[in-house]
This record gives sequence, C-alpha cells and structure tokens, in this order.
Amino acid sequence: MSTKRTDIKLPTVDDLFTTQKERDEGNQEKILEIPLADLHPFKNHPFQVAKNEELRELAESIKENGVVTPAIARPRPEGGYELIAGHRRKAACELAGIAAMPVVVRELDDNTATIIMVDSNQQRENLLPSEKAFSYKMKLEAIKRQGKRTDLTSTQLAQKLSVERIGDEHGESKDQIRRYIRLTNVIPAILKMVDEKRIAFNPAVELSYLPENMQNKLLEVMEMQLCTPSLSQAQQMKLLSADGKLNEKAMLELMSEEKPNQQDKLKIKRDRVAKYFPKDYTAQQIEDTILKLLEDWHRKRMRDKEQTR
Repeated sequence: MSTKRTDIKLPTVDDLFTTQKERDEGNQEKILEIPLADLHPFKNHPFQVAKNEELRELAESIKENGVVTPAIARPRPEGGYELIAGHRRKAACELAGIAAMPVVVRELDDNTATIIMVDSNQQRENLLPSEKAFSYKMKLEAIKRQGKRTDLTSTQLAQKLSVERIGDEHGESKDQIRRYIRLTNVIPAILKMVDEKRIAFNPAVELSYLPENMQNKLLEVMEMQLCTPSLSQAQQMKLLSADGKLNEKAMLELMSEEKPNQQDKLKIKRDRVAKYFPKDYTAQQIEDTILKLLEDWHRKRMRDKEQTR
C-alpha cells in the first residue's frame, strides 16, 4: 500500500520569478547613503556626544577620508531611521558640513537594538561613570526581557547570569556591574559630581541607597561645608537612613568630622566667604573664583618681585 507525501513544499512567487543570485543579494545587508536629517538618536541614548577636540579631529578625518565605518540604524515606524551605532559619526559629519553618511540598515527588535547600541559604544575610551551606569542597566533589562521567565526563582537566577554575562563581555566583575547600575539611583546633580571626579565612585554607590529627598538635602550640606563625603561617612549615612535617623543635623555632624587624609589640607567654611559672593553661587563657583583671584595675586607678586631686583 502506497502512502502520500504531505511534506512537499510548493515554490513561492519569488522562487518562480527571481534567480537564486537575486534572492541571495536581497537577503544581504546593504549600505545606504542616508541624509543626516533622516537619522534620529536612539531612545534614552546614555552616551554623551561631547563637542570636544576628539570630535573635531574626527570631523577633519571625515572631511579627508569620508566615514570609514558605516553607522547602524533601523527603520522607524513613523519614518526615517533610529541610530543604533554612529551618534558621534553623525555629529562629526554635521561639524564637517556633510549632509549624508553611510548606514547599514537592519530590522531589529528593541532588545537586540539596545544590546548592539551598548556594546558598540562600550568600545570607546574614557567612558563616564554615568554612561556606564545607564548603559549597563539598559543592557541588563534587555537581556532579561529576551529570556523572561515567569517563576520567581528562575527570574532571580536569570538576573544573576545576566549580570555575569555583562561583566564577562565588558571586562568587569559582576559586583562592579551591580555597583555601576546602583549609580542610576543617584540624583543627577550628585551623579554629575561623580563624572567630574568631585565625588569618588564608592561613596557615590553608598549614597545611591538614600531617598531622593535626603540626597537633595546632602547636596545642600556639601555646598555649605565645601566638602564631599568619604566612603566611611557615606556608609554611616546609609545606615542612619535605613534606621530612619538621617536628617540635616546628622549630615552636618558627619560632614564636619575631619577625614584622615585631610588633616594637612586647608579648609575654609562657607559662612566665612559667603558675603563676598552672590547667594546663588555654588561651592564649585566659589572655589573657582577664589583660585582665579589667587592666580592673579600670585602673578602680581611675581611681577613686583622682578621689578625690585
């Protein structure tokens, strides 16, 4: 008795009316020359595009050699393209007065696009702590969504494995990845101080556990005292906050403690110099002005000294 085959695959319209070569070419990625006006930034892009000397050098290189490495983008439902990799190249093209740039266009879901965006930018040197913090968080959330599980135990395990994966891919320990992600809980003003190296990384991680209102209060205390918390002070604030005992008075008492590495440093309390500056001046503006005045005073002393010889 014969049996009928049911797995016969009928040819498609493309199979009937196109050659294999044409079908292969259609499946290949193509590099398109896309106007800059049609390229839009990635949503919540965590990496800054600073108009610095490096960007100017890149613009000069593009003027001479063109864009060597094409950007990566995906089509937007509302039209145009969303940049995934190539934000600095686009800014350099704008600076160079070039109206279009080569782009590889891919159809990518949100999670895959996020991972590619983070990985392509992590190759840059001198990334700011805030850039690492938000990019690691975005990548972790994307990986978790890709392998989402319903039961709690599996979710916890998946998160642990995801953090380890990010650490392996970016040359960081899993604990360091978690510390960076904690920084996303720091208010912008304090996070900016971390980027500017005015607050050390580890104390900032401890401060991330303070409620937002306490972080804002701490910012006022720092400006008042013209100093930032040490790791020990930040840890004590975290403990006091957990016990519901952190307030402005406690912050002032902690911040007034002399740190071991500051015993030989000159400190000037804000209230001694406040009358000489506008009320809205920050501690950094006061410090910068004092240093500028000291530089002028030093130069004058050197000129007077030369004249008396």
